[in-house]
Amino acid sequence: MSAVLQSAIYGTGAYVPKKVLPNEYFAKTLDTSDEWITTRTGIRRRHIAADDQATSDLCLHAAKAALDDSKVPAGELDLILVGTITPDYEFPSTACLLQDKLGLSHTHIGAFDLSAACSGFGYGLATAQAYIGSGMAKRVLVVGAEILSRLLDWSDRTTCILFGDGAGAAVVGPARNDGASHTILSTRMHADGSRAMLLSVPAGGSARPTSAATVAEKMHYLRMGGREVFRFGVTAVIDMLSDVMERHKLSVEDIGAIIPHQANIRIIESAIERLKIPMDLFVMNLHEYGNTSAASIPMALDEASRAGRLTKGKYVILVAFGAGLTWSSTVLQW
Repeated sequence: MSAVLQSAIYGTGAYVPKKVLPNEYFAKTLDTSDEWITTRTGIRRRHIAADDQATSDLCLHAAKAALDDSKVPAGELDLILVGTITPDYEFPSTACLLQDKLGLSHTHIGAFDLSAACSGFGYGLATAQAYIGSGMAKRVLVVGAEILSRLLDWSDRTTCILFGDGAGAAVVGPARNDGASHTILSTRMHADGSRAMLLSVPAGGSARPTSAATVAEKMHYLRMGGREVFRFGVTAVIDMLSDVMERHKLSVEDIGAIIPHQANIRIIESAIERLKIPMDLFVMNLHEYGNTSAASIPMALDEASRAGRLTKGKYVILVAFGAGLTWSSTVLQW
């Protein structure tokens, strides 16, 4: 039996649309204020895609940045994975559209989407790790991208203030000893379908096809059981970080950074209170981008990397949680 190849991140990239929507925007149309939103969520602004932008367009910007950072030509890719719940179309996949936009349409590489919501990038890294470890692929592009603004009911204060648009990407390949790649030590994926409808878009699929009635009932907008999802997020972060630290025998001093899904600052504060981990280990950009679902972790990872915040030799922990319900953890050695 052949040995399983270890995989690593070669480079990262990110992109956000130019349009910025500050909290003050919502104060004009809803019963809310900048102070109310900031104190309850940590969000101050979010970026919103232009009318002529689709998710694949955001993917393209992030992918090009990741390829450039990794110094891997697009033509060397074997597989493209896109984690998204806001694809350009029901089908074809956004990954196939991205393949074409990268000029790789006539190459014999695979491309498909993963639907794991906010855990999409973590699920993508786990899938890339499996392909590389088995020898089925050598270079995998993993993208997390969303245009959640298209799924929001802008009259619903409980959801529309939370989300933004963006994309993040990573190029993954076999681990190298050149000091320029970041080894993926472990990935774990989890799901609990019994709570699937806590965070969903109820109509538009085969269970409830689009009709005049579903449109009138606003069933094509994102719906969320806020209290339950909040409790799930806190528990998921605590459980995953505890599991990672136990499995890898890590102390707080071993950790260079923890990059959580950017959903709500209070979720992170609750986890910190339980785990006694210093806040300064957590990479947070929630205030600038809001919840960008599958894009949030790769965007934060890229931002931290380019800012020089990730220390060579230290461990970087990624923890995500979202609709499905799904949650995932990834441990990197930078």
